[in-house]
Amino acid sequence: MSLPNLQDYVRSLRGEDWQPFRPGVTAHWFYREPDGGGAAVLLRYEPGARVAVHEHVGYEHMLVIEGDEYDERGSYPAGSFVINPPGTKHSPGSVGGCVALLIYEKAVRFVDAD
Repeated sequence: MSLPNLQDYVRSLRGEDWQPFRPGVTAHWFYREPDGGGAAVLLRYEPGARVAVHEHVGYEHMLVIEGDEYDERGSYPAGSFVINPPGTKHSPGSVGGCVALLIYEKAVRFVDAD
């Protein structure tokens, strides 16, 4: 797969291209390996949405494509690139809504129930 302009790709997605992920957050999966393997996904946060605390079992690479995202360590406007190493925990959210590309080495482990 090759996407010459990720922002244009995101704007071209329609409602049915997104799947429920967590309350206020939908997902557009590029790939997802079975049994907790690697994945690449676009997550779309509605304004005020937040994902429950989870631990990274493998590396997570996150690029904020549009909007804003935050967690316990800071705020990340569009264009921010964040690497969460194995063993880190956080609860990401968005004040005004956002779309972010996440690439997981391994699936995350949720610590708190939604």
